[in-house]
Amino acid sequence: MDDQATTLPVGGDAPGTTDATARPQAGAASTGVPTPGGDADWPAKAADLVEAVVGGVHDRVVRPLVLVARGVVFGIVAGAMALVLTVLVAVAVIRLLDVYLFGHQVWASDTVVGGVFTIVGILLWSKRHAAETA
Repeated sequence: MDDQATTLPVGGDAPGTTDATARPQAGAASTGVPTPGGDADWPAKAADLVEAVVGGVHDRVVRPLVLVARGVVFGIVAGAMALVLTVLVAVAVIRLLDVYLFGHQVWASDTVVGGVFTIVGILLWSKRHAAETA
């Protein structure tokens, strides 16, 4: 008898339906899925919360990493360009010295350019000690 009390029809519904299946619960959407807290706007609020969290993570983590990555990439590109430019200038200077100054004696042009690079290297090496003590 107790089983029949739970399956009594509710106000004009078909026999055999229960109260839980005949009427949607309070706060339920039209699809019959109950919403938390009875608020029908919870998907929009959840999406806004996710967007705010992702935006905060982007601003605090991703943006600084992108700036660092850009700096590294631009530094590598600038270093490669400087290296290529240095080699091209050295080749041009050796060629000019060979043709116009030393009369096709390449060893003399190589000695002059090598000496300039050596002097520049010694000067930069001596500046290294001054930068460490400062």
